[in-house]
Amino acid sequence: MFFEYPKLLWLMIVPALLAALYVFREITGRRTNLQVASARQWQSGGKTALEVLRHLPALLRIAALCLIVVCIARPRSSSQTEKIDTEGIDIILAMDVSTSMLARDFTPDRINAAKDIAMEFIAQRPSDRMGIVVFAGESYTQCPLTTDRSTLINLMKELQTGLIEDGTAIGNGLATAVARIMDSDAKSRVVILLTDGVNNSGEIAPDTAAEIAYTYGVRVYTIGVGANGMAPYPVMTPWGVQMQNLPVEIDEDLLKRVAQTTGGRYFRATDNTKLAEIYAEINQMEKARTTIDSFPVYKELFLKYALIAIALLLLELVLRFLMKRLT
Repeated sequence: MFFEYPKLLWLMIVPALLAALYVFREITGRRTNLQVASARQWQSGGKTALEVLRHLPALLRIAALCLIVVCIARPRSSSQTEKIDTEGIDIILAMDVSTSMLARDFTPDRINAAKDIAMEFIAQRPSDRMGIVVFAGESYTQCPLTTDRSTLINLMKELQTGLIEDGTAIGNGLATAVARIMDSDAKSRVVILLTDGVNNSGEIAPDTAAEIAYTYGVRVYTIGVGANGMAPYPVMTPWGVQMQNLPVEIDEDLLKRVAQTTGGRYFRATDNTKLAEIYAEINQMEKARTTIDSFPVYKELFLKYALIAIALLLLELVLRFLMKRLT
């Protein structure tokens, strides 16, 4: 607590002088005579309750004056409050859902590892609008830009292979993602494209899609997922599904070129840990802009002192009335 006008506390001299004057009159006996019907109660020689209580109204009035001085000095309290304005980033996650994403070089496989880590990434960015685009032999929008984290995560969980024609249409996937974000008014627009293969289908070349992204100011981070060398793939045989080690084919030159064209970066993930580290690095690079304005919030405290002063003055009047009736 502090006082807005602390110099006014010097007015405490007034109730102090009144108290001194009252004490002086009591000591010297120069006080107003009290008219009573009989002096018998004063002849006992001891101080009765009435004799003691007669000082109470004066004490109440002096205390009330002190509180009034406190009120006019304007007691206040303050607390520091922060106003936080966030300027989010629009992000589209372009996910490869071709059958090659069932490879078991990740735990439990590539597509489920990519989904789990992407959901963690979504949960860590509450200020951003995010969307999901999936692609294989063709592409479609799984979720448009939204801030509804629960919807995003639920739709991410539903991703699986086999929903659309198989293949790897990287250009189509990137073009669909750019189309979803190109009209955004966000200061920063980002596409995170994750794939494990080579562009082998689709009507739009990846380089063309990259040029379109650059034209609209969309930055693209590309992630190639797959172990180095060979990886176990589930393959249908006459004896059922069996695991076979097949070479990992990722067009890293293409993914690097797409990223460089748009001002992004290319990353290679060879296991779950590395993929999580990549998303964490992107999370650090693409920070939402946050503005914090600090300002004090004041609270007026005079009201409680004023109410107490009024209560004391009312109590003084009641006591004076009762004492007059008793005498």
